[in-house]
Amino acid sequence: MELQQLRYVIAVSETLNFTRAAERCHVVQSALSHRVAALEKELGARLFDRTNRSVRLTRAGEAFLPQARAALAATERAADEVAATLGGVRGTVTVGMIPTFTAFDVVDVLRTYRAAYPDATVRLRSGASETLIEDVRTGTVDLALLGVPDGFSTAGVVARRLAVDHLVLVVPEAERVDGPLTLAATADRPFADYPAGGAGRAESDQAFERAGVRRTVAFEVDRSETMLELIAAGLCVGTAARETVPDGAGLAVVPLVDGPTRSQLLVHSKLLSPAARALLTVVDQHTR
Repeated sequence: MELQQLRYVIAVSETLNFTRAAERCHVVQSALSHRVAALEKELGARLFDRTNRSVRLTRAGEAFLPQARAALAATERAADEVAATLGGVRGTVTVGMIPTFTAFDVVDVLRTYRAAYPDATVRLRSGASETLIEDVRTGTVDLALLGVPDGFSTAGVVARRLAVDHLVLVVPEAERVDGPLTLAATADRPFADYPAGGAGRAESDQAFERAGVRRTVAFEVDRSETMLELIAAGLCVGTAARETVPDGAGLAVVPLVDGPTRSQLLVHSKLLSPAARALLTVVDQHTR
């Protein structure tokens, strides 16, 4: 078993296409297919089901993939550790972040990091908190910046609370009212919110449940920008962290007495590469 074979398996699993995987790995498709087939023969199991139209992981492939990622990451981390002993920090650190993160200035942190460690690379990913924390657990993301409701599980990772936000009601500018309001006072309005089952939705669902108030979610969105556009158009109202609502965008904010809260967290894996540890140190400097 060779490291390059692991890279090929990971590329195929992420693209579900041998041609695109070969392009990503900068090899011809026949060579990649041959090396994957050789690995399958060595393992005694097929990792992929292949048809003319699709490629998908088999059960053996699903079992093999996280171990392949871990083995490849450990090898890369070993090389980075050697470089660190020689006074350099190199390698790649992958950072996941929700789009509405506001606990610190991420750009400012990255500017400081880049100046201090020019040989390191930062890979940024955007996503929902429940997805990003799973990526940290599986090792595909090193650090993640989340916004989560009460009771959100951080098992399997190292977590630090950076801030607690009290969300506000966001309404069209033409409907600006003096606050604060109770959630009961908003019950007759249609809401925009994130998809049910996710951390973003749970923040508001928990608050309405605590208040004993039923509401109508007329629009489910996966982007905060879409939510604010719908509100500005007069179609609904919503809740958000005050810092994420731009001024002069046809929107007004109203404080809530019993509104939703969210905790902004930094989570990371228990075993970090030198590049990830260095970034964590820079974050510490900016959040003291």
